[in-house]
Amino acid sequence: MTPMQAADVEAFVPLATRFNHVDEVIAFLTELGTSPMTEPGLVELDHALQCAAELKAIRPDDLALQVAGLVHDICHGRCHIRDHDRVGAAAVRPVFGDRVANLVALHVDAKRYLVVADENYRARLSAVSLKTLELQGGTMDAAEIAAFEAHPDAQDACLLRKADEAAKEPGRDVPGLDAWIDTLRHVAAMRP
Repeated sequence: MTPMQAADVEAFVPLATRFNHVDEVIAFLTELGTSPMTEPGLVELDHALQCAAELKAIRPDDLALQVAGLVHDICHGRCHIRDHDRVGAAAVRPVFGDRVANLVALHVDAKRYLVVADENYRARLSAVSLKTLELQGGTMDAAEIAAFEAHPDAQDACLLRKADEAAKEPGRDVPGLDAWIDTLRHVAAMRP
């Protein structure tokens, strides 16, 4: 079975996971506080909050990148692991716009790219990320690398991916979801 094509993704996103308003996203993120993650000792919301905090530390003025970190795995448990990036992007695009959605869509490709482009990156992958790497297409070939590098959001997608990998620390103290509500509302209001 091959990964879903972009046109298929729009049709696949269940209505319950297609967001039309920021309050729906906030409610869904709240529910992730009880959804176990494949990484031991974490729930999905822990991972999302840690990822957003990592990106805020790296790029404090890039609110869209931070929101992408918060929602990058929003469809993680709602479809096959190899498609959650594109399904998630389709789900959040109506609320947060193209840049956030593009970053969500690229975060798996960024992993596939970084294991080739950064000789030290593979060693930083968790055991779960190494396993899912193969399910998500493995390392990129030369044509895929060229296509990824040509994408205008590629470098920021790599930042998101590195933050994603660093956001898997059980018990890590980061701001809770309440600290992100204004940022979520601001990015949603600014979408073109």
